[in-house]
Amino acid sequence: MSEQNIQPGNLVNVPEQIGITKWQLVYAGWTLTLLAYIVVLNLWVEFNPSVVIDSFVISIATAVVLLVLLVIILGLEHRVKHWFAQREGTLSRVLGTVSTLLILFVSKFVILEVIDFIFGEHVELGHFVDVLVLVLLLIVAQKLMVRVWDAIGDAGSQANAEIISE
Repeated sequence: MSEQNIQPGNLVNVPEQIGITKWQLVYAGWTLTLLAYIVVLNLWVEFNPSVVIDSFVISIATAVVLLVLLVIILGLEHRVKHWFAQREGTLSRVLGTVSTLLILFVSKFVILEVIDFIFGEHVELGHFVDVLVLVLLLIVAQKLMVRVWDAIGDAGSQANAEIISE
């Protein structure tokens, strides 16, 4: 049996560096985002009386649907924005901005309808403003998760660099 390297900073016996594949990273990112969505969605249900979800299991399914919808919507928004950015002229910039805002505005109604179609009376996300705030909270939560992930990686890289330079 090999000897474990147990040090104060390594209490859970995890190596300082590990190799992960692209798909493991994608899985970790989606899993963290989904967990953040579940937390935000259930807190939103808790504190907003116009939002009702019948059970925790349905809230998990709702979070999955919201994650997929937001990935599709934001992907479409970025593609349209990029398409117009490739064009020259003021008209292209104006049309790009208007198109982006239109996609972001209409997408809230799409979210309401898709959730209603899939879950029916089991999920009520409220009105347009409720969905708008919810989507903004979900995006902020995802961005915070990415910042924490990056900060942990940066801190680990700095610590490794200090050890190597000593």
